[in-house]
Amino acid sequence: MALSQKTKETLLGPLSANNPVIVQILGICSALAVTVQLKPALVMGIAVTIIVAMSNVVISLLRNTIPMRIRIIVQLVVVAALVTLVSEILKAFAYDVAVQLSVYIGLIITNCILMGRLEAFAMTNSVGDSLLDGLGNGLGYAIILVIVAFFRELLGSGTLLGFQVIPQWCYDHGYVNNGMMMMPAMALILVGCIIWVHRSINKE
Repeated sequence: MALSQKTKETLLGPLSANNPVIVQILGICSALAVTVQLKPALVMGIAVTIIVAMSNVVISLLRNTIPMRIRIIVQLVVVAALVTLVSEILKAFAYDVAVQLSVYIGLIITNCILMGRLEAFAMTNSVGDSLLDGLGNGLGYAIILVIVAFFRELLGSGTLLGFQVIPQWCYDHGYVNNGMMMMPAMALILVGCIIWVHRSINKE
């Protein structure tokens, strides 16, 4: 079944044309904090995608019963509950990654992408559209984290997902890992490069 134009824009728009990180310039802090290695970046991206999608659904279901004066409080409570649930699941099944991400999982509660989608979309749209919007924005965020983490881990450590990728003979012939890739500033530079490439391709 073909997707309607509105559905395509809601789900696919955030992946590129309206990406929350490189177009709306939201969620930049995570790109600096959790992209030294690919594995925690992947987990963070998946966690944010699940939380944005589920919180959008819950708020959309409740939107007609939430008093406007306390809507932000209700949104925060819903997000906090989902973040706590995801955090406990990570500690139970991926403890090493949970330790690597440490406080950053908890800080999803204040992620501007998440709160922005709840306020701007879920409060005024249907459950189905809100789910698609949450998935689209979560995946758009995750894509940028994965790209940044890919280059930082590859060039900074010579590994991907903890496995050696750059062969030993390269090191034997003088190759040296780029230690600057381990620094938070390089994440910001890489995000800037992605924004530059994206805007060069999408000049409109």
